[in-house]
Amino acid sequence: MSFSPVAALIDMDGTLYDSMGHHADAWYRLMTEEGIPTDHDEFYLYEGRTGVSTINLLFQRTFGHDATPEQAAELYHRKTLYFSAMPPVEPMPGAKRMVDLLMSRNITTVLVTGSGQNSLLNRLDADYPGAFPPDRRVTSRDVKHGKPNPEPFLKAMELVNAYPENCIAIDNAPLGVMSGHASGAFTIGVVTGPIPEQQLIDAGADIIYHSMPQLAERLPLLLDTFNTSI
Repeated sequence: MSFSPVAALIDMDGTLYDSMGHHADAWYRLMTEEGIPTDHDEFYLYEGRTGVSTINLLFQRTFGHDATPEQAAELYHRKTLYFSAMPPVEPMPGAKRMVDLLMSRNITTVLVTGSGQNSLLNRLDADYPGAFPPDRRVTSRDVKHGKPNPEPFLKAMELVNAYPENCIAIDNAPLGVMSGHASGAFTIGVVTGPIPEQQLIDAGADIIYHSMPQLAERLPLLLDTFNTSI
């Protein structure tokens, strides 16, 4: 049976932008200041969660209860300030080539991120012209349940009136891959940080690439294969 994707649902941090190191630094600084014991690299595993979900995960682990809504809002605001004060991050190498190729094949691109930070969201139009207009973005502000719940990807499908069987999900984190897989989309896992490939496989990725440049290079063959048979 042939599979002709009509939409590509694409993660932001660690996929479109080489930003996860900064996010991990900001989270680790915040939690250290709060006296919450964490490991710096564990924040790579939380990528895709909303900020409130990450805060409550660590509050539950440390204190046995969620943060209050006021605490969570204040803590996430501080975290965004720490992130914004760091040197600007760059687009992930290979990501624009990937996006441009998808658009050239008339595949609609939709942003699916667990972030709500304007420091990167406001750059999308300049760094990826025409790819992610405001009406084709799903952020932490648009969902009740973040990744690994399928809601973010399902919401993205609704925005463009696409069915799961006609969508590709692209993510670099286990929680994002779990979300994409659970949504029913063909899910591409991309290794762009310290998370081992096996964790993306275990999360349900249908195919793995070892970098964004590798995905960009091999994407035409994958799309041609889709249009032949699957």
